[in-house]
Amino acid sequence: MKIAVADDEPGVQAYLEDILGRLGHEVVSVCHTGQELLERCLESPPDLIITDIKMSGLDGIEATRRIHEKLDVPVILVSAYHEPEILERTQEIQVMAYLVKPIRMENVKAAIAVAAGRFSEFQALRKEGADLKQALQDRKTIEKAKGLLMAEAKLSEEDAFRRLQALARSRSRKLVDIAEMLILAREALLPEESGDGDDGRAGR
Repeated sequence: MKIAVADDEPGVQAYLEDILGRLGHEVVSVCHTGQELLERCLESPPDLIITDIKMSGLDGIEATRRIHEKLDVPVILVSAYHEPEILERTQEIQVMAYLVKPIRMENVKAAIAVAAGRFSEFQALRKEGADLKQALQDRKTIEKAKGLLMAEAKLSEEDAFRRLQALARSRSRKLVDIAEMLILAREALLPEESGDGDDGRAGR
């Protein structure tokens, strides 16, 4: 894959260049700021973006949002932080995986595999005719349905998605429709919540 990297730490840049090359990928852009990432990606679109969140000026999330106004490209976000507001800001962009510093080679390899798989799924949703915002919402529903299949049927993430695809094809329905049906069916099987206190006891 042709990968664009953005981080304001030279040591992290060099490390990512090294391990991505060893994993067989080509680093086509190494950027210090979000603005530089935006300009380089629009000039020469990569297959994948790996960007730090906190950089001076335009941060990684805002740079990604602006890139997605022009390009359809998967993103892996890198951060040393676990702040809830950061995760909240990523809801409207195509973040396919996360890496937490300190970065390890095996984690990068796994994140790229996850990002590629999820981006393929996201593309399938877009082909069903949903606009970007709806596709992002549909993806959340499908992720939840996949999680249920993975837990209940002991399937891998990839196999769970294929199961949903097969069900959608066999019933001529959209993926998200099948996912919603699965979630509703699972909720219907859950035990009902008990009433308040002892109000339901006999003789009251």
